Amino acid sequence: MRTVRPPRVLLAVLACAAFGIAALLHAVPAGAAFGAAAANPPGGVRAPSDAGAGGSEYGVIAGGRPTTGRPVVVTLTVPAAAVAGAPPRVQLQINERGIGSVNARVAIVSLATNRPVVAVALGWVRTGRRLTVHWPHHARLAAGSYHVSVKARDAHGSPLLRRAHASGVATLNVSAPPPKSRPVPVAPAPAPIPAGVTTPAQTVADGAVFPVAGPHSFGGPENRFGAPRAGHIHQGQDVLTAEGTPVVAPLGGTVTSASFQSGGAGYYLVEHTGFGLDFMFAHCEAHSFAVGEGQAVTAGTTLCRAGQTGDATAPHLHIEVWVGTWHTAGAYPIDPLPYLEAWERGV
Repeated sequence: MRTVRPPRVLLAVLACAAFGIAALLHAVPAGAAFGAAAANPPGGVRAPSDAGAGGSEYGVIAGGRPTTGRPVVVTLTVPAAAVAGAPPRVQLQINERGIGSVNARVAIVSLATNRPVVAVALGWVRTGRRLTVHWPHHARLAAGSYHVSVKARDAHGSPLLRRAHASGVATLNVSAPPPKSRPVPVAPAPAPIPAGVTTPAQTVADGAVFPVAGPHSFGGPENRFGAPRAGHIHQGQDVLTAEGTPVVAPLGGTVTSASFQSGGAGYYLVEHTGFGLDFMFAHCEAHSFAVGEGQAVTAGTTLCRAGQTGDATAPHLHIEVWVGTWHTAGAYPIDPLPYLEAWERGV
């Protein structure tokens, strides 16, 4: 019987096929499967993906070499300066070709301590879109210098790419808030002279003189009669002058008190006149009394020297004009300014 041998060409084809099958068996480990199992190979973990991430993130082994680039901050809008208080508005945009979302975090870092003072985890955010950072309501920044820093990783674990022109870091200088302006006090309107009380013009006609024998001023609204004080109102008018300026009696009368009050008037004198008015002179310089209790004086008689004893922060004369006898039942203080202005002008 004649043996039929296959043609040499057929033998060659069969040999190649056998070699290919062997190579394939060698390349795929035992138990491996195709389809869904091949998308998650043994030893690998499929990277996270959100609904808007796109297919480029699906089925990639975390820790493996990414098939795309790295996230880049293309926009970071931070004001160059801000006032202490709530953090300012910050906007940013992160791009990465072929990647739909990245996991981002923004922090404000103190340059003095190199520690974050406030941070916000944005979570997985879409690339290619401008985002606004919403800081916690309780977050506050003190005056100082800060860095606003962005961190991000894509689904492959690739960190943010920091370039010279897109580093994801911006400087923020925070200044202290300006001091609150205090309302300017308004001087109370002068009260009319009560009926039956000696008028300023009448005292001038009777030879009244100005009680401060030297340069002076009446200060501002806080120095006026009726200006608010702690627990009471100002019952006199301040005449600002230099320490040691002589204080004289405006009208003739009798000194009824020469005393000292540590927490208020300091060294003070009281004069009773025959015109239905009493005068009180406060904050005299220590040991400057030129008269004593019970002594009669005439207009222009030196009483003491201006000082800042008692509750005073600058040298001045505090003068009170009382209708009736000073600090007795039925007596009351009136605004001295109309009298002082009349005595100053001599009319």
